[in-house]
Amino acid sequence: MDEHIAESIGRPDLIRLDDRLICLRFETMKVVSALAAVRHLLDTGAVRRGDTLLDSSSGIYAYALALACHRYGMRCHIVGSTTVDHTLRTQLAVLGATLEQMEPCSDLKLDQKRRVARVREILREHPDYHWMRQYHDDIHYLGYRAVADRIHQETGTDELTVVGGVGSGASTGALARCLRERAPGVGLVGVQPFGSVTFGSEHVADPEIIIAGIGSSIPFGNVNHDLYDTVHWTAFDAALAGSVDLLRRHAVFAGLSTGAAYLTARWERDCAPGRTVLFIAADTGHRYVDSVFARHREAGRIEDFAPRAVSSQAELALPWSRMSWDRAPAPGHDRP
Repeated sequence: MDEHIAESIGRPDLIRLDDRLICLRFETMKVVSALAAVRHLLDTGAVRRGDTLLDSSSGIYAYALALACHRYGMRCHIVGSTTVDHTLRTQLAVLGATLEQMEPCSDLKLDQKRRVARVREILREHPDYHWMRQYHDDIHYLGYRAVADRIHQETGTDELTVVGGVGSGASTGALARCLRERAPGVGLVGVQPFGSVTFGSEHVADPEIIIAGIGSSIPFGNVNHDLYDTVHWTAFDAALAGSVDLLRRHAVFAGLSTGAAYLTARWERDCAPGRTVLFIAADTGHRYVDSVFARHREAGRIEDFAPRAVSSQAELALPWSRMSWDRAPAPGHDRP
C-alpha cells in the first residue's frame, strides 16, 4: 500500500496499443524524478525536513515538486511560467507551495530566461534555500530506474526503441541508460519542438507555439546528447494531429508533447518492422482541453504527415523533420 498519493501518481501504466507500439502513460511524469531526488537529498544530508526547495517550472515539475515536498515535510517555492493555469495555481496554493508566476509573455523563450534570473535573485535573498536544478542536476535520473526495470520485465527485448520528449533530458536519458545496462540494443529517439536550442533548431520558429516542457531556449546540463540515436522536430499542427488521433483511436487522453511522441513512435515503428516502440505520455490532457482538444476538428489526419529527412539542422523545416543523430555530442561539437 502506498504511503502518499505521490507514490501512486508517479507509477506509470504500460498500455499495448498494438503488437509493436506501447504507451508508457504517466498521470504526472516528473513526480518520479522529484520524489527520488528529494529522498536522496534527505538521505545524504544535503537538506533537512523543513528546508525550502526552489525551482523554476513551466507546469508539471511544479506540481511534482510540491507533492514531493508535501510527502517529505519540506517547503516548496516555485518560479512559474506564464503558462501555469488556474487549476495548477489552486492546487499549489492548497498544497502550501509558494508560486511566483511570470507576467504574461508571448515569447516562451524570454519567459524561461526570466524565470532562471528570478531563481538566482531568490537564492541571493535566501542562500539557505536549495535549488533543485531540475535541468542540470543528474539526481533527477534516479527515479526512472524502477520504471526501466518494469519496462524490461514486461517487454524483455533488446529490439526496443524508446521515444519521448527530450525536455530536461532526465526521463528519456535515464530510461535509455538503465535499459541498455541489460539490453545494449535499446534505441532512443528524442522529440523536440522547433525553436529549441537543445539539438540546434533555435533558428526555426513555430508560429503557433514552442511546445513547453520538451524544448528549451537555454542549454540543459541533464541532456546527454550521446544517448540519442534519432531526433524528430514537430510543430504544433503535427503534435495536434497526434494528440487527437491518440484519443480518438486509442482513448488515451494525454498532452501535446505526447501527441508529438505518438506521431514519432508510429513512424519509427513502421521504419523498423522488427522492433517494438515505446513512447512516453508525460501527463494527461486536461490542461490542453482549450488549446488542443477543443480544436479537434482542425486536426489533420496523421496519415497525411511525414517527416522531412534532414542531414543537418540547416535543412530543418516545419511541420516535421527527422535526423539521424547517431549518439553524437551536443551541437557545436564536431560530429563524427
